[in-house]
Amino acid sequence: MRIDTEAAPQRALLVAVETPSAPWDAPTSLAELAALARTAGLEPVDSMWQRLDHADPNHYVGSGKLEELRDRAAVLAVDAVVTDDELTPRAQKALEDTLARRVIDRTTLILDIFARHARSHEGRVQVELAQYEFLLPRLVGRGAMLSRQGGGIGTRGPGETRLEFDRRRVRQRITTLKHEIDEIREHRRRSRQRRRQQALPLVALVGYTNVGKSTLLSALTGSEAVAADAPFVTLDPLTRLMSLPSGQHVLVSDTVGFISKLPPTVVAAFRATLEELREATVLIHVVDVTDPHAAECNAVVHDILRELELHDKPIITAINKIDAVPGGVGPAPSKSSAPPGDALPALEQPPDPDTVLVSAQTGLGLEALRARIAAKIDDATAWLAARVPYERTDLIDLFHRRGHPTRVEYRADGTEIEGRIPARFVERFRPFILGRDAASNA
Repeated sequence: MRIDTEAAPQRALLVAVETPSAPWDAPTSLAELAALARTAGLEPVDSMWQRLDHADPNHYVGSGKLEELRDRAAVLAVDAVVTDDELTPRAQKALEDTLARRVIDRTTLILDIFARHARSHEGRVQVELAQYEFLLPRLVGRGAMLSRQGGGIGTRGPGETRLEFDRRRVRQRITTLKHEIDEIREHRRRSRQRRRQQALPLVALVGYTNVGKSTLLSALTGSEAVAADAPFVTLDPLTRLMSLPSGQHVLVSDTVGFISKLPPTVVAAFRATLEELREATVLIHVVDVTDPHAAECNAVVHDILRELELHDKPIITAINKIDAVPGGVGPAPSKSSAPPGDALPALEQPPDPDTVLVSAQTGLGLEALRARIAAKIDDATAWLAARVPYERTDLIDLFHRRGHPTRVEYRADGTEIEGRIPARFVERFRPFILGRDAASNA
């Protein structure tokens, strides 16, 4: 599924359909698509779009726009047409037949970028699984189309036999990759268990792609993380140690960035990685203040967090790149309602204590962010010591799964367990909680 750009970059014509349910207008979405295309090694030479209630199921765009698309592709001598949405196998085949050019949809583009940037074995396995699961129904769709052509050499007979072989081979590979993902998940489970034994809270960075998460990770932890001005530079999760003002150590993890119309195959394949977010005590949502569509990106991120059932996690919003705002940081003369990225005379300090202004590049605001992380961890977790009756193994299991035990001892009348646990679980242990003196003398 790799886009072949080893020689000269392929010239690409971009096309989008703007629907009422789209997160933003077509020109904005096309600008993002152009950035994705360049990251994949294509050269966007032009773009066009059409406003419809929904994409045409047969050719993506309407019949009149299709003629215009064909003419413009011919005049510009483009190698490929790139659509801003995922296409059904039937629509992709129909478009390629009409345009006489390769058609690449948004999902194929994203998967290709993922394949280019995956460095670890885990990342490569996850990307390959996403690619094959995306490919499989397209093999099936092409087989059905061949059968309708009515036979002939290279069509119905040999064609279907070859495609059936390909489908079987792809299914076998998907099964193998899923087994590997299960092993990765088990490895991560053991790693999380070791972290709990160390009683180290986990802080996870989330956000739209290319907002500066990797740079912020480096700035907070003093480590080196790969960062670049391009989408999806970070695919493999990276975890580093950070010291809080109190001297407490916490782990900070950077994960894959989110994007509008994130393919379901990607979310499914990266489920093992995204499980790390479930273990996080606090999420830091990084927002690029220089992005004029920061509000829309913010909505996309929160939608994905809800899809992953992570929306109820404690969240700190880090407004990043404030060094790039004209006028810097300070009290604004008035409460401006201008969107992020406008030329403001000053950037007003947000009244919400869970929103912090930072510059990962210059270090501005990082101490305030660390202080807020510490406060959030204190709010979200409680230090608890309890002697739990042996028949309540469910509570011990809960503490190990969701908390960070530092001491476990087996007494005549039950299991004594001590450590940090999310505050919302404390009430379940209420009948068995030990006093401070009892815990310290245990």
